Amino acid sequence: MTKKLPGDFEYLKDMYADEYFPNFLVDKVKELIKSVVLFIEEGDHSNEEIQASLDKMTLGINQLEEEFDEHDSEIETVARESIGETVDNILKYFNIDIDIEEAIREREW
Repeated sequence: MTKKLPGDFEYLKDMYADEYFPNFLVDKVKELIKSVVLFIEEGDHSNEEIQASLDKMTLGINQLEEEFDEHDSEIETVARESIGETVDNILKYFNIDIDIEEAIREREW
């Protein structure tokens, strides 16, 4: 049986707690992160395959920057740390040995 992330796992805690970030946009970031979780939960992927999934996620988050700007928000320090913490917690939970800086290496934020 493949390991699953607990249902009560907290995604992007600091972004959801801060009104500066519209929840519907934080939800979009969360969905991109969840796509990586679903990929990992499929099981038996190499670190290179997981990194490719993380790169795809990060590029997707990059594409949301303009939408954040349109809603008087931006992916800045709090968001960067919240995304990094969430991804790092996921990697640790699944015992994946990818450094967080490498995991989100494609970021423009």
